[in-house]
Amino acid sequence: MRRRPRLPSRLLATFGTLILLPLLATPASADTRPESIRLLAKAAADECFAGVGVDYPPGPPCAEGQPKVNQSYVWGLAQSGRRLWFGTGANVLCLKPKGYQVREPILNDDYVCEFNQSQPARNNPAWPATLGDHRAPEVYTYDLATERLTERTADITSASPADANLLNTTAGLRSAAAHQGVVLLAGPSVLGGVNVFAFDGITGRYLGSTNLSAYENIRHWVVAGGVLYAGVGVGINGGEAGKVLRWTGDRTTPFTFTEVADLPTQVADLTEHQGRLYVSTWPKAVVEGSVARVDEAATTVRAPDSGGGALVPPPGDDANDLASIWMSPLLAVGAPGLNPEDAGNWKQVWSAADYEPDPVVRRAYALGGLASFGGRLYWGTMHVPLQATALHVSVYPPRTPAQLQATVQNTQRAFAVFRGQNLGGAHQRIETLYGESTLPAYDPAANNGVGAWAPAPTGVTPVYGGSGFGDPFNLYAWKMAVAGGRLYIGTMDFAYISLEGQLPTPPAAGATTPPTFGSDLWAFDASDRPARAVDTGGFGNPLNQGVRTMIVDGSTLYVGMANPMNLRTDPTPGVPKGGWELIKVSRR
Repeated sequence: MRRRPRLPSRLLATFGTLILLPLLATPASADTRPESIRLLAKAAADECFAGVGVDYPPGPPCAEGQPKVNQSYVWGLAQSGRRLWFGTGANVLCLKPKGYQVREPILNDDYVCEFNQSQPARNNPAWPATLGDHRAPEVYTYDLATERLTERTADITSASPADANLLNTTAGLRSAAAHQGVVLLAGPSVLGGVNVFAFDGITGRYLGSTNLSAYENIRHWVVAGGVLYAGVGVGINGGEAGKVLRWTGDRTTPFTFTEVADLPTQVADLTEHQGRLYVSTWPKAVVEGSVARVDEAATTVRAPDSGGGALVPPPGDDANDLASIWMSPLLAVGAPGLNPEDAGNWKQVWSAADYEPDPVVRRAYALGGLASFGGRLYWGTMHVPLQATALHVSVYPPRTPAQLQATVQNTQRAFAVFRGQNLGGAHQRIETLYGESTLPAYDPAANNGVGAWAPAPTGVTPVYGGSGFGDPFNLYAWKMAVAGGRLYIGTMDFAYISLEGQLPTPPAAGATTPPTFGSDLWAFDASDRPARAVDTGGFGNPLNQGVRTMIVDGSTLYVGMANPMNLRTDPTPGVPKGGWELIKVSRR
């Protein structure tokens, strides 16, 4: 079977090769780690695949074709009593927001994206090609006492045709929360709005579902000061603005909310810190999926949907339309918690412009996890693969393959980790814990208007080390959580896809260390110490691309993994397999 990567082949090869250049060795202390790791549950094959554009044979078991595992993410995860509740996302690697140019299907040994040649898409010609690999998400509980996994999807689909339709049109159950006896699982609808499903957290009874038509995306929830909040987006794919919602429901009326923040961009994650709510946001350029079309010869680039016409104008610096940290009013001032009168009183305390010197690249920054630890707020960046490259070439199209190669190399970023104290005040202090003192920036006027890349200062000196904990393929600081007095950071590692599953041979001089496949989990044992590697290999499965979500139970972490390798279903023991995983990380 010929391997065909999901990104333009020459561009992907350039990305994989050039990103290795700055890779420096990062010491690990896995032999002395105080955590134990255990796999609790794993996605099972749920479909048979016999080829792109071929109707799916019955099964599994598969008398024809091969088993395929569509459910790839534990996306929303919550705990109610001694039960974990989680919702999944299917074929997330293949689902593309509006703006992406979907061409031919992708097929390799690891995964398949059929797009408009999938059986559901062929049966429904009006279905967008970007959603051809959509499958309905699933709902599960895991009983911590009996260690039993139970699928609860049928509780929804058998309740009524309306409930079943809402689940079938949910792009994935991207978030989950448990509060005051109610479990909520929510995700964006492929038809518009946010679909929310509720269960009784005590009895497990299904309570119903609804569509919140005023919003278009949802990622995380948080309980702060005894109140449950969620962050959402507004507009197409949530790209027009952001809101924070306060849940005002109960088991009788579980779907009532009030808006308590009005922000210029979509909310990503939320946390409580020193009596306030803090949120991280995504800019419009990332949310809308702005991607240029790059031809296979990698010699010409056009702006998205431009038809070869006018170029996208160089960006102005709109501080509100950047990945940012926003701070709420004090939760204890006025009526308890945040209320509608607080919606316009949030303050931006940091943005990507405070670190990234290139004005185009900074527009492609997103933010991931954030957490309160040791009296400071910690947060990290996210960098969607080749998103900054595509945005840059739409503004400054390269004229030659060499210029395109330079753009690919110089627009890549691994995540940075920051922390701040006295935020929003006269004595605000922000430190870059892992990042760079210089980054490439493009000067379009250099070389008599030809343009050139050159190192530019970020204005910071990293306290502990380089971006991505020293690994340039660590692109997302995806989730943070504090458990047992430690701050944990889970990452998304793009090495396996970028390098097509083939680790490079390290140079003979030993100046660099080859990357590892699989997500990382790192821990700050104390606020005055550097991070320590808990695991750098996907918890034993190199196909585990990312730590998508984490929840805390005392000193224990429950971790939901992202693993999109839907054709990796070999039942042989010890062979890495695709599909979601639920992991327990506990103190020894």
